[in-house]
Amino acid sequence: MKVDRRTADLSSYPDLVVIYLGMKVNAITGIKTLLGFGPKISSSVRAAPDGLLLHESMIHSLFPPHVGMRQYWRDFESLERWARSEPHMHWWKSFLRNSGGTGFWHEAYFMRGGMEAIYVDMKVLSGFSAFAPTQPARGPMFSARARMKAGEEGSVPSPVSEAELYDPKP
Repeated sequence: MKVDRRTADLSSYPDLVVIYLGMKVNAITGIKTLLGFGPKISSSVRAAPDGLLLHESMIHSLFPPHVGMRQYWRDFESLERWARSEPHMHWWKSFLRNSGGTGFWHEAYFMRGGMEAIYVDMKVLSGFSAFAPTQPARGPMFSARARMKAGEEGSVPSPVSEAELYDPKP
């Protein structure tokens, strides 16, 4: 029987961004955090944010629980605009203050070239961090736009500033 070999014509998507995201349980309390995000993510995907072309859920491992998703975005600006708006902005602010016993990571791949990643409270190295040196995400490495060297900060402000996160007022 002959195979049906195909490829995708991506010429209509010159600015395509593919992003993998994951959340891994680091402590027993992380199970509650992980389960709490499922309905929130499903709801945000159903809202069909502008620029989101496809969302796919994944299970990386059951023990310890490690789930994720792959998303295809029309362009970086759409992804960034969504990431810096509600409800994502609220989730990110809360997570950066208390990871709830989980670790989070994302890796992004850009059609025009380049890749970038962030790892927050990941106890076991994964993805790029498993083979490439890591460094603190401070200064120019604080935002995806800066890590990608994608020009000046976008028109939508970051959900949490570096100063807020690392120099909180008492």
